Amino acid sequence: MSRFPTLLVCRAVLCFGMLLSGGCASWLNRGDQDESQRFEKLLKVPDPPDLIREAAIPHGLQEIRVDGVAVVNQLAGTGGPALPSSFRDRLLEEMKRNEVSEPNEYLERDDNALVQVRGLIRPGARRGDSIDLQILTPPKTEATNLHGGWLLDTRLRHQQVLNNSVRSSDVLAIGTGPVLTRGDFDGTDDVTLQVSGRILSGGLVQSDRKLGLVLRPKFQHVKMAKAIAEAINRRFYFFDGTTRRGIANAVEDDFIEIDVHPRYRQHEERLMEVVRAITVAPESSNTQARLVELAAKLRVPENAADAALQLEAIGEGAIPTLVEATSMPNPELRFYAAEALAYLDRNEAIEPLLAGIRAEPAFRSPSLSALLGLQHASAVSALQQLLDEDSLETRYGAMTVLRDRKDARASLGGENLKGQFRLYQIKSNGPPAVIVSLTRKPEVVLMGEVSPLELSSFFIGPAGLVVRRLKPGESAESIPGGGAARLRISRFRPGRPDAFAEVDATLAGLVRGIAEVGGGYGDAVATLRMAKEQGVLVDQLAFDPLPKSRRKYYRDEDGSGEEDESDEDDVKAL
Repeated sequence: MSRFPTLLVCRAVLCFGMLLSGGCASWLNRGDQDESQRFEKLLKVPDPPDLIREAAIPHGLQEIRVDGVAVVNQLAGTGGPALPSSFRDRLLEEMKRNEVSEPNEYLERDDNALVQVRGLIRPGARRGDSIDLQILTPPKTEATNLHGGWLLDTRLRHQQVLNNSVRSSDVLAIGTGPVLTRGDFDGTDDVTLQVSGRILSGGLVQSDRKLGLVLRPKFQHVKMAKAIAEAINRRFYFFDGTTRRGIANAVEDDFIEIDVHPRYRQHEERLMEVVRAITVAPESSNTQARLVELAAKLRVPENAADAALQLEAIGEGAIPTLVEATSMPNPELRFYAAEALAYLDRNEAIEPLLAGIRAEPAFRSPSLSALLGLQHASAVSALQQLLDEDSLETRYGAMTVLRDRKDARASLGGENLKGQFRLYQIKSNGPPAVIVSLTRKPEVVLMGEVSPLELSSFFIGPAGLVVRRLKPGESAESIPGGGAARLRISRFRPGRPDAFAEVDATLAGLVRGIAEVGGGYGDAVATLRMAKEQGVLVDQLAFDPLPKSRRKYYRDEDGSGEEDESDEDDVKAL
């Protein structure tokens, strides 16, 4: 029994000696070889792809939803106590954090209402950009109408459910502003529409949103990331003061950060499509062969959209190919070529884009977007031509582009009515219409020669507004023996002084008068809707008649297109 451990020790020593003499060395060598192979694999640079999109996918192109809980005040007794709920608890925490005195008592008043606030931050948004806000009333509330209310400052955060609990981000936007209820423009008997609505441009983004490219696993290497960033910067750069700076920065071996090029502001999705269509290899003798290949693809309807993107990604060298393509007989092919030329800031894009806007509803929205940033004075005159079209969405779409261009907005005129909203009177040979905006900008647009108001005596509007037609000689500003007809607008609100205004008996006068007596955008919108319903407003009343994005283009069997007439001016109107 005592010899057994000694025998085991002897055998162990013998085995150890054998390992040292040969077996162990081979085992160690195999380990070194494996490590060396893994190291070499890490050092090996992947073969570059033809196009960046083969190696990378876009990051940051999804909208971010932000939410908050807040108070709408200045209600005319149509608010109500916020009943016990998780929303009330969240709001009380927020109010205590901001040192609001007696928050519980504040939430019990009938001129206040607890609301949910929601917004979407678009890709590439920058600090200071504005977003529309959606107002929702929680289920447990006694509020009956948010008309005329004002949303107090609210902090909006992105919320996610992780591990069965709600996690909130830092503050991504701050919201405030006047509420436009759904009942103001919808006008149905559904009472729930009175306690929901929106605030146009009511949210202010608090931090920049970055875009980027994520490299696929096969291409994740620091040298590959650097090569792709250099390829992007050869095509896209801008001057930061006196320094030339590219838009791409390889921050990791698997991630490239992308700044938005100034030409593609508000067109971030297209920027990323073009970036991913860039070739990784520098320009060479193969470039001319590639241009010839893409020119051939541009003549095939199924391949034309992608071919135009790749030509746009090449840049100035592709301009002659694209210009030549704008004279092709197929309207779809002309459109793709002209759209790419517009983003290359070429005025050869203007006429084919105008033709596409007039002829094909599917081309209107992308064509107007392309014309928005085209830095040529002739683009302004082209957009002004569209104001005479019969299509209302074409006219209003062109008007909004002119409004958003710094070199054209002054040509529209427009009146700032007490800081509440703007009134535009646009000359147009098209059918007259009254347009109300429900997104971005609070504005009333009188398009063309609108008809006089059909008002013989008076009608009652929202929130204590009364509009009465004055008899001849009754107006303080009437001229004896004649003169223009006048309106008297009165506003009666409990606990507030009565307000009066005397204006011309025109639609523009009516809108101005509403602002004169302290009315807001919701009052103007609701008044115009009621005037239309009662026959006082004769012409068409349209709500946000903008061209729809992502309309489908229907191609004939022979490759030529046909217009999608079913989408023509598909707008909410009365």
